Amino acid sequence: MSTTAWPLVIYYDASCPLCREEMHALKDFDAHSLLELRDASAAGFTDPQLSQAGIAQADLMRLIHARDSAGQWYRGVEVFERAYRAAGLEAVAAVWAQPRLRPVWDRLYPWVARFRQPLSRLHLNRLYGWLVRRAARRAQEKSRACAEGRCELPPPLP
Repeated sequence: MSTTAWPLVIYYDASCPLCREEMHALKDFDAHSLLELRDASAAGFTDPQLSQAGIAQADLMRLIHARDSAGQWYRGVEVFERAYRAAGLEAVAAVWAQPRLRPVWDRLYPWVARFRQPLSRLHLNRLYGWLVRRAARRAQEKSRACAEGRCELPPPLP
């Protein structure tokens, strides 16, 4: 993974309950203000940075996009990897980045993006939002425990 120049501006579909739930859950745990969210779903949405990069609103509605402060663009799974890292969810970010799983995520994510509205009608947004918030609270608790000298190290491998 390349180095991200924070903050990361994420262009997402706030009209989608699943997208909105995930992005707002991540932003809730963004303790260092590393994430900026931009709702790209409004009719006629424009942004000078997008125009300069030749990215259309339809592109944003097809796959999530983000831009870091150095002007580097990311899309799809690489946005999630960085967003989860910004929210302090290193373990989840590592799953998104895992080289053996990355081809699976790269194939699965466009399907999820395409069917995000129907998936939201199944209330998967609530479940996913709950999972993200739970993971974030656990990461915060672990971080707090480590700061107090009570880190739990995993048992050694046999």
